[in-house]
Amino acid sequence: MSSKRKINLLGTVTGYTRQSQMGTRVASIAVDGLRARYGRTEVLCGLDLAIAAGRSVALLGPSGCGKTTLLRALAGFVPASAGTIRVDAVDMTHAPANRRGMAMVFQSYALWPHMTVAQNIGYGLKLRNVSAAARTRKVDRVLEMLRLTGLGDRPATALSGGQRQRVALGRALAVDPRVLLLDEPLSNLDARVRFEVRHELRALQQELGVTSVCVTHDKEDAMVLGDDIAVVVEGRIGQIGPPSDVYEQPADPWIADFLGATNRIALTLTADAEAPLLGPSLVAAPGADWQTAVRARDPAPGHRVLCFRPGEVIETTGDGGGPPAPDHGPVIAGTVVDSVYVGGAYRSRIRLESGVILADLPQSRPADATVRLRLQVPGGRLFPAAES
Repeated sequence: MSSKRKINLLGTVTGYTRQSQMGTRVASIAVDGLRARYGRTEVLCGLDLAIAAGRSVALLGPSGCGKTTLLRALAGFVPASAGTIRVDAVDMTHAPANRRGMAMVFQSYALWPHMTVAQNIGYGLKLRNVSAAARTRKVDRVLEMLRLTGLGDRPATALSGGQRQRVALGRALAVDPRVLLLDEPLSNLDARVRFEVRHELRALQQELGVTSVCVTHDKEDAMVLGDDIAVVVEGRIGQIGPPSDVYEQPADPWIADFLGATNRIALTLTADAEAPLLGPSLVAAPGADWQTAVRARDPAPGHRVLCFRPGEVIETTGDGGGPPAPDHGPVIAGTVVDSVYVGGAYRSRIRLESGVILADLPQSRPADATVRLRLQVPGGRLFPAAES
């Protein structure tokens, strides 16, 4: 056997130039035109996705968009009706799950309640006929890596939620997977523990360098856990890129809305450099930085929809005149419907001529009070209006 391709005691391929810190070869993934269905319902609709070796990708989307089906198709648990899944350029579309070199952490953790922590972590090694001595060495290493040293003999049922999550992760890592798959790994944790474990998991991903794919519907989880975020929309990838790019420059109004830019105002983009935005709820604001305040994917004149988040406006006074504010954009006029305190701000419903938006104000305002909100820079995203 070549020295460049040798089998270690866990039965996985090592010796390649791209390896994780656990010594395992990590893999690239290429998904082309993937289709999968449940009965007559097609869930994945010609999906394409490329993941470089050692890269972490978070699949983000609402319930029913197909992200979990994609994860299970990668793992080999859901058959593909069309398209291909390649791991390091090798077609794995119809390969059995145990031949794909992947390990999955399930949403429920799926720990064996009658086993100890060490037995749970070492279960996959036992199935691979790894000797008891080698199994003990590997389990001890995983326990130390996950800060579970001293808990090996404890029943899995006697652990906290965060500890159970780490045991489930340790069971997956113990078999040295080329690809690590995580299905909503933080959904069962309360807010405080979730915040802590989220960053622990990210640090561990970076330390190990293993290729990983994580499913989540929580955008903060996705931004922490993913080198890239892939937004899944109705069985396809709607947008993929680094978290900052996807968050700040969403590809369309639906993705902008899903990532928090829930406010929409219909307006017209004109060729007038002084006042390029015309709309029933906009107030003339001489000196406003129109060009940098609003990022338009299509700068040509025409009907547009302006999307922005509740926290991307500040309250102003008067008609928006006075000294120009170089870091502020268009002024939006409306009246307060109601306000609720959300921590650090009062989230207020503001009625405009064109509808209702949400704005985070520094102080509570009484119902029917008139307010003017100036869009911050960068804060607005202009998209072509949907054709009727």
